[in-house]
Amino acid sequence: MKDKNKDKMDGMKDKVKGNIKEAAGKITNDKKKEAEGKADQAKGEVKEKIGKMKDKTDRDHDRQDGI
Repeated sequence: MKDKNKDKMDGMKDKVKGNIKEAAGKITNDKKKEAEGKADQAKGEVKEKIGKMKDKTDRDHDRQDGI
């Protein structure tokens, strides 16, 4: 799997994990768990954006090469 796809997939996994943690924190009134979930979601967003930037860079590079 290419780096960009791995970044996107890891980002999606972190976002899902974060959503679950945040919900569990809300249900159990555990503010720390809720905050960890929000942090995981933010980390996932960053990883996804990195993957998308790599994808765009590859596409731009391919266009310059005439592919």
